[in-house]
Amino acid sequence: MPIANVDLNPLTFVFADDGLVPNNPLPFTIYKGAIDVTNDHPERTIEKLFGGNGWGDMWRDGIYDYLHYHSTVHEALGIARGHARVRFGGDQGQEFEVSAGDVAILPAGTGHQCLSASPDFSVVGAYPPGAKMQVTRPTPENHRKALKTIPQVKLPKTDPVTGEDGALVRLWNRPA
Repeated sequence: MPIANVDLNPLTFVFADDGLVPNNPLPFTIYKGAIDVTNDHPERTIEKLFGGNGWGDMWRDGIYDYLHYHSTVHEALGIARGHARVRFGGDQGQEFEVSAGDVAILPAGTGHQCLSASPDFSVVGAYPPGAKMQVTRPTPENHRKALKTIPQVKLPKTDPVTGEDGALVRLWNRPA
């Protein structure tokens, strides 16, 4: 049985810059039920999929309960266990219920914050090759800096779920 449902179309959302959280004109993308995690090692299953599609620098944990973003890199969040309510897009963004098997892909600058989570909530985070992840809190100074760094973040060559021909590659393809 395949690890990922490659025929799945992701949901997409674009969040506006709110003056503190820059967000990104590229769409925030979420695959619901994308990965089969009904096994004894769902974190390893997600790590294998992300790594096989060229995304690395992985970690296992939850999602911070304070508003933050990453201005130097795009991020994939694979939900391995449990469920959570997460607000993406900053304080003016949108709340989503994420659960085991879902994958959220955040373009650089997308605000995110965990509002509540089940006790077993477990996430695998990953990044495309390039700059290292830095946690950025929403302040006027950080916002000014982020507006300069975000446009310089390179587009990933692959979708962390579906690879080279994945939806993310098409959705984020911007003209040179």
